Amino acid sequence: MLYRIVQLVSRFLFLLLTRRRFTGKENIPRRGGVIFVSNHLNLMDAPLLWAGLDRKTWFMTKEELFESRISAWMMNGLCAFSVRKGKQDRKALQKAKQVLADGEALAIFPEGMRSQSRKLKLAFPGAALIASRSGVPVVPIGITGTENVSGISWLWHRPLMTVNIGKPFILPPFEGRPTKYELSKLTDVIMEHISAVLPADYCGHSSQWRLNGVKG
Repeated sequence: MLYRIVQLVSRFLFLLLTRRRFTGKENIPRRGGVIFVSNHLNLMDAPLLWAGLDRKTWFMTKEELFESRISAWMMNGLCAFSVRKGKQDRKALQKAKQVLADGEALAIFPEGMRSQSRKLKLAFPGAALIASRSGVPVVPIGITGTENVSGISWLWHRPLMTVNIGKPFILPPFEGRPTKYELSKLTDVIMEHISAVLPADYCGHSSQWRLNGVKG
């Protein structure tokens, strides 16, 4: 219930205060487990996806948001669960596995933090590990415009926020326990696909990937 209420309120506020543009919604699988992977620019990114994606979506969220009982209750109601950044969090991995096994959608920001320069940063391997083990489709998302939301002055400008949704792909499964090198290579594949649905000046670390041929 809380998820639905926040979704409706978010849609109204985005409509009132911003200009939104979603492209590629036809690439979202209508049913079954799916992983959305996106760049991360602003705290506004998750609410933007909550409001705009046509599927109920679980979010992997930094553990700091669960430190108080009230915030933990809110996060749980919004279909978010905590993950320890930079560490292998077995509880979070198990939760992600269950979400996907139940045929639901999971959203991950592979960079693990917001980019202050708006350019893509090196990513953590968690998304690649989950995607490879689950075998579900991975849908890349490129967000632009949310980096312009700061302070209160943006309220008078109705900034344009775009969400470009790419075609789904599936990562190959591991045989046995993956090595760090294998995870790194699959993480690069994920970031290649995100880069392909972003403008060139947002690609940053992955600018060379656009030259190597992942077409969104």
